[in-house]
Amino acid sequence: MDAADIELRNVTYRLLVEQGHAPTADEVGTAANVTVNQITRGWHRLHDEHALVLNAAGTELRMANPFSAVPSAYRVEAGSHWWYANCAWDAFGICAALHVDGQIATSCADCGEAIEVRVRDARPDDESLLFHCLVPAQHWWEDIVFT
Repeated sequence: MDAADIELRNVTYRLLVEQGHAPTADEVGTAANVTVNQITRGWHRLHDEHALVLNAAGTELRMANPFSAVPSAYRVEAGSHWWYANCAWDAFGICAALHVDGQIATSCADCGEAIEVRVRDARPDDESLLFHCLVPAQHWWEDIVFT
């Protein structure tokens, strides 16, 4: 990634955090004072570098890890906003990225039981919970949305 793509990534993430949802290419273009075409080309480069994930059409954000741009089973309240995370790991990542306490609400993928975890001082209130990955990490980017 070059300096312009890093700046684009930073503006995209800044707006996502400020707005509480994924920004559109138009919103990022306005904030960065560049054209929407420049934003979408930059997002495609960032997608290719695994710095963010675009939707299947390649026109909107799907993931800006650890944030999900679409509803998911992992809702995180942190600071004055709430976001969706892509997975359990990313749910903790939102609190870590923002350097704030938070609360994660999800459910057990096996039995459906509701799970709520508070994060205080960078630690979960229930350290007995386990996180299981079906896909080995070396294969995550083969289908990052499924992973």
